[in-house]
Amino acid sequence: MPGIDECLSEALAIPGVLGASVVDWSSGLLLGAVGQEPGHGHEAAAADTTEAARAVVESGTFTAKESGRVPVEDIIITAPGSYHLIRFLDTSFDSDVVLYLWLDRSMANLAVARLGLQSIAERLVLV
Repeated sequence: MPGIDECLSEALAIPGVLGASVVDWSSGLLLGAVGQEPGHGHEAAAADTTEAARAVVESGTFTAKESGRVPVEDIIITAPGSYHLIRFLDTSFDSDVVLYLWLDRSMANLAVARLGLQSIAERLVLV
């Protein structure tokens, strides 16, 4: 089972991906990053990713009342020239981790990127 570094390298192979990172969204901690830095760097992107994840979790609209868990798989943000994909990861320990992809909109296929992100997330092992 691949770890963070291997999965991030695989993410760069998805057509149109400019950069990727793994972020603990409860703390904003950047656990790993590869590729180009969006905006003001990978740490700033981790902080922005954290804010987006928290907004979804804290909204109540997307929280399953019976479990208190977020049934959201992905957050897709479209911007001029780019896509931003955030995938919530299931872990074997109590953790709030997401896999983030930054894509060039002119080169990426959103469906292909989402399927690639899903495949990587399913195989990622966090220890």
